[in-house]
Amino acid sequence: MQTVEEIKAAIEAAVPAAKVELILNPGPAAEHSLLLSHAKAVEIATFLRDNPKFKFDFLSNVSGVDWLDKEITEKVKVTKPVTKLVDGPDGKVEQTLEETVEETRKRVEPGYLESVYHLYSIALRQGPLVVRMRTANRTEQVEMPSLTPVWRSAEFQEREVFDLYGVVFTGHPDLRRILMWDEFKDHPMRRDYVEPDDFEYEPTAHDAVLKRSLEHKSGEQGTEGTREQEVGAA
Repeated sequence: MQTVEEIKAAIEAAVPAAKVELILNPGPAAEHSLLLSHAKAVEIATFLRDNPKFKFDFLSNVSGVDWLDKEITEKVKVTKPVTKLVDGPDGKVEQTLEETVEETRKRVEPGYLESVYHLYSIALRQGPLVVRMRTANRTEQVEMPSLTPVWRSAEFQEREVFDLYGVVFTGHPDLRRILMWDEFKDHPMRRDYVEPDDFEYEPTAHDAVLKRSLEHKSGEQGTEGTREQEVGAA
């Protein structure tokens, strides 16, 4: 199989205006990946499937990743006017000079959601090639193109990423929840997801779940008792 760098060069040569970024993996596996721009993602995926050198005809897995906002501290050099006392003919006088100083500044880098695709070629017995896409942020702009029109196996897996992470796949033929119920309002695999302390079903045998359920019930009973006292006092 060609290297990821060679595949990137082939994509850029075959797909006009394709924006592909090489994402290096520093781990021991060194499984580098390609970040695709939204505008050309479906065209790039079609090229990877149909090109006789690659024939990535099998999409084995689609997974989601949630990247939270990141606070970055950096040092920058700025030029500021500084007033100093300098010697003059009649003694000390004030003079404004420009001085370069180093300041520490903080900025917030917006987080985003990511979907990661693992591609294989059954015909050529090669892979995986890892490609990924990212949303603009993790709040309002959470769309990315669906690759289901290229690999049918993406259909259920993109639904799972939609359900658990909240990525909206435009062009998906049947984008709806697949694990959670339709009325569920959140996305359980988000890193800032807060689990409820109320369980409508019978508590499981797991100690932590049972404890939270009992605490919730005792809290409800305490509230009901308070209400009864208020009614009696009235």
